[in-house]
Amino acid sequence: QVQLVESGGGLVQPGGSLRLSCAVSDSIFSISTMTWYPQPPGKQREWVAMITSAGGTAYADPVKGRFTISRDNAKNTVYLQMNNLKPEDTAVYYCKRTTLGRDYWGQGTQVTVSA
Repeated sequence: QVQLVESGGGLVQPGGSLRLSCAVSDSIFSISTMTWYPQPPGKQREWVAMITSAGGTAYADPVKGRFTISRDNAKNTVYLQMNNLKPEDTAVYYCKRTTLGRDYWGQGTQVTVSA
């Protein structure tokens, strides 16, 4: 059974930084597209960053220039470096793995941006 485990969330002040990690349990991580989805309180999940198996990246407009997604295929892990965090970035952050048309989700990690 595929498992995705997010970590790295926490409480940070506006303008601060966090790095989220998502570790995937199986060996076909390298052919997967990985995407980060924050879910703010009372709202739906919307993607903010994705990285393909070839290393191509894409970002939603609200996070361009502030967030960076990367992956380490040797560690089966994808990262989300978040800089200049804003209160509106507060959310549970989920990672999603897409492999051969199937999606797998992690359990999420809470990010709270507050003074």
